[in-house]
Order: sequence, then structure tokens, then C-alpha cells
Amino acid sequence: MAVTPDNAAPRKPLHGTPLVLLTVAVAFSTFMEVLDMTIVNVAVPHIAGSLAVSPNEGTWTISSYSLASAVMQPLTGWIARRFGEVRTFVTSVLLFVLFSMLCGMATTMPMLVFARLMQGAGSGPMVALSLTLLLSSYPKERTGIALAMWSMTVVIAPIFGPILGGWITDNFSWPWIFYINAPVGVLAAVITWSLLHKRETKTVKTPIDTVGLVLLIVGVGCLQFMLDNGNDHDWFNSTLILSLGLIALVCLTFLVVWEIHAKHPVIDLSLFKKRNFTVGVISLSLGMFAFFGINVVYPLWLQTTLNYTATWAGLAAAPGGVLAFVLSPIVGRNMHKIDLRILVTMAFLIFAGTSYWFSTFDSAASFAALIVPRFVMGLAIPCFFIPLNQIYLSGLQAHEIASASGLSNFFRTLGSSVSTAVMVTLWQHRGIYHHASLTEYVNNSTPAPGDFLHKLSHLGLSATQQLGYINQIVDREGYTLAVNDVFYGCAILFVLLLPVLWFSRPPFGSAGGGMGH
Repeated sequence: MAVTPDNAAPRKPLHGTPLVLLTVAVAFSTFMEVLDMTIVNVAVPHIAGSLAVSPNEGTWTISSYSLASAVMQPLTGWIARRFGEVRTFVTSVLLFVLFSMLCGMATTMPMLVFARLMQGAGSGPMVALSLTLLLSSYPKERTGIALAMWSMTVVIAPIFGPILGGWITDNFSWPWIFYINAPVGVLAAVITWSLLHKRETKTVKTPIDTVGLVLLIVGVGCLQFMLDNGNDHDWFNSTLILSLGLIALVCLTFLVVWEIHAKHPVIDLSLFKKRNFTVGVISLSLGMFAFFGINVVYPLWLQTTLNYTATWAGLAAAPGGVLAFVLSPIVGRNMHKIDLRILVTMAFLIFAGTSYWFSTFDSAASFAALIVPRFVMGLAIPCFFIPLNQIYLSGLQAHEIASASGLSNFFRTLGSSVSTAVMVTLWQHRGIYHHASLTEYVNNSTPAPGDFLHKLSHLGLSATQQLGYINQIVDREGYTLAVNDVFYGCAILFVLLLPVLWFSRPPFGSAGGGMGH
């Protein structure tokens, strides 16, 4: 029988073993979905080689997934209202599993790109609804723990993605990075459905906002494609990237205007009338921009400049997850005892301090020296994600949480995508600048380079080989100075974000409780 507003079962909190099982199922499905955003990154060269395409074409496996996922995330609220939160979540998990298997079985790049596109589309509502289902299943006084468990999986998955992806690719073969999703996903779907199918939410059959849907798909699709591929096409010097940017700008502008006046909007923009939601989402998006920038450029620098392998670059990034894993439940359990704005302020200050710390390293930095600030950064991660989720959800009614979570996840993903595009471009441009600056000092008229060239000639290197060797050194130092600039810029951004958060207004009560308007 279809669940309607008249016969929907009241949502009561779960307790004991069912709550533990649901938490594990939802956490693992969330972990799996977020993991797939980064696990493929290190396998791109293997995938490209296996399918006989260039590494540049191989990156389509990343772009297609993030593009489809970004389009679907803002639609989460509408889909959940139309079909029910539990049914939508379980279907999303099963579609994710199905297309993960097809990804592993792909024998050509077009097949893989199509499967990744569908995998991203299928999984789009999964992360937002996982939070919604957890919050509706936990007792009100323990929502902090629910937020902590959810945030922990969302934050730690991208850190362990490259390590797991590198290990699987090196020891098995790249299809297995997709096949491992099957047992986890099926188990998560079965557990969730068995526990929650009698607790389905009310469904409302509203007309499809076709105009809004088309504007969203075209606008977000063009924007995401532009961000993913802009750096390879020299940004707005490319007619393709410029065209995509203009289409995205026009479609998204019209989307906002249309959705504000639409009778049955596909995206609930009225949420931005609530101060805490707006401030929370802005802080989360800009904070994610700076945080993700560090996490993108750091392993790139290690691999391309310091010659780390993918596995070792992953291991150098991993210590950031240790304290995050340990502290998340503690922060979640004690959130009600402290002003959440103070927690996030502490997080931004720690992020700023560790970013500045990274900006002081040179190319001779040891592995041991590099992992210390990563470890310390783990202190800030739970103090950033968990309280911010509580802040933007405070004051919302239960039926608004799916839409709010979907929108915030979209802006978090968008912040990550923009960060990847901007930070990598900035790093490369600053690297070229520093290379040119350092080259001015490499000539026979200055003592140090002259002596070095003299020593190289004694080693039997030709003039061309000598210059090539020195060029490698200048490259290494130039890109190290460039990564220092990026980290320094992130430190400044974290400091600038501090006052934004204080525009939010307590009390930051339990989500879905209608507090804090």
C-alpha cells in the first residue's frame, strides 16, 4: 500500500541494537559514496592504460561522477517528498551498487563514463538522506552523536580514499575499486529497509517543475564540467570553457528567479530565509573551499615535486583522520554544553595555524616533519563539520531536513569543486612565476650557480645535461614556493571566515525540533 500523509506511521526514535545496526548501515553507505569521489583519483593512470586512452581522457571517470552527483543533490528534498525518504535512500544505494558493478565490467571508456555518470546520479540523494534518516531515528537528546557519526564518515572517507584506491590498484586491479561497493551497499540497503520500511515518511504528489529541472541540470552540469576541465583547457582562453561558463551563469540566474516564484519548486530556496541555515551553509562552503584546497594541492605537491608514490602521498595525508575519528563522538556528545560558534572558531584557528605551518616547509622536508601538522589538523575537523551541521539545521522542521541537507551537500560539493579548480590553477601559475624568478639567479656571473655548474662538469655531464639538471632543481623549488603560497592563502582565508560564523543566532537546538527560528 502506498504511504500517504493520512496513513504514514509516526516516526519514533530507535533504541539499542536496531539503532546501532542502522547507524552502521547508514555510515557505511555514506562512507562508500564519498569514498568513490576520491578512490578513483589514484587509479586514473591504470584505467587509462587498460582502456587504451590518454590519462587526460581518464579523468572523465572523475568528472562524470561529480557532475551527476552535483546535479542530483539539490533535488534530494523534492525526490524524498515525492517517493518517501526511506524508499529513496534504499533505491539510491541499490542504484549505486548496480552502476558500480557496471563500472568494474566496463571494457571501453565510453562505457565507463556512462556507468560513472549513472553511478553519480543514483547516489546523489544518498549522503543527504543518510543524515536525515539518522536524525529522525535518534532520540532528540542524542542528535549530536548522530551528527558526529555522519560527519566522521563524510570527512574521513576522502582522506582514506587515495590510500585504499592505491592499495587495491597496486595489489589487485582497478575494477576492484568498484566491486568492493557491492557487498557493503547491498548489506546497507537490506538493513535500512528492514528497520525503516514501516517508518516511511509522508509522500506528496506534486507536479514536476520541468523548467526548474532543466535549468538545474544544464546550469549545474555546465558549471561542474567547466570546473573539472577548465585547467586542462587554459580556462577562459578556451571557447568551450567560456561558453560553458556563460551558459551556467545564465541558467543558474534564471533558476534562482524561477524557483523563487514557482508554485511547486524543485529546489526549496525558501530555506535561505532562515538566518542560521544561510550563515551555516556559507561558512561550510567557504570553509570547505579552503580545507579541500589544502587536501588537493598537498598530495599533488608530494607526488609531482617530491617524487612520493600515490600510496606514500596518501599515508602522508592520513594522520589528519586519526584525531578526527577519535574526537568526533566526544564533540557530538558534548555539543550542547558549549556555544557551537566557539567550537567552529577554534576549528578555523587551528586550520589557519596548520596551514601557515605548512607554508613554512621547503623541498627537503622529511615525511616525519610533514605528518605532524596533518595530525594536529585532525583536531579541527570534528569541531568544524559537526557544529556547522547543527547550526544550519537548527530551527528547521522535520520535513525540511532532507531539502536542507541536500542543498548544503550541494554547496559543500560545489565548494570542493571550485577549490580544486582554483587551487590547482593557482599552484601551477605561482610555480611558473617562481620558476621564472629563480631562473634569473642561475647564470655563470653569480658565484653559487657557477660553482655548481663547475662541479657538474667534473661529473662528466654535458652543458645540456647540466642545464637540464639545474632546471629540475629550479622546478622543484619553484613549485615548493608555489605550494607555500597556496597554504599561506588558505591560512588567511580561514582567518577571514571567523566573523562570518558569528552572524548565526542561538539557540542551536535539535534539528527537526523547530527551535531557533
